[in-house]
Amino acid sequence: MNRRRLLSLLGLSPALLLDTGSAEAKSRKTAHRGSGGESKLTAVSPKGTPPPIHLYSMAPRAGSLDGKTIYLVDATHFDGSETLLLKMQAWFQQNIPGVKTVFRKKAGAYAADDPKLWSEIKANAYATIMAIGH
Repeated sequence: MNRRRLLSLLGLSPALLLDTGSAEAKSRKTAHRGSGGESKLTAVSPKGTPPPIHLYSMAPRAGSLDGKTIYLVDATHFDGSETLLLKMQAWFQQNIPGVKTVFRKKAGAYAADDPKLWSEIKANAYATIMAIGH
């Protein structure tokens, strides 16, 4: 079996195969001897270092939703998502009648773009609630 493939099956980096004849590699082998005289290998993760995480602040909160328009968008047509959004619309009408709610179904699949809907939302909505399933 290929040594590179064997190392990858063991979860070790094929980089261990590089430069094994150098003085540094020999000194590492002798420095890491186990109790039985066997040499130990030092492995480095082939995944590398993950990129830094960038934190974003939350959007500013509204003092009130009165007079605002909220779009309720069914983005995936997942079973029950339309029913959920229509119940949310009824809840807003009953509990916060000053909020205007607009129900829309997004055209196409979840990942497909719907420029007509996005431009309507940008022009008219204060906020959007999207049902994306699961």
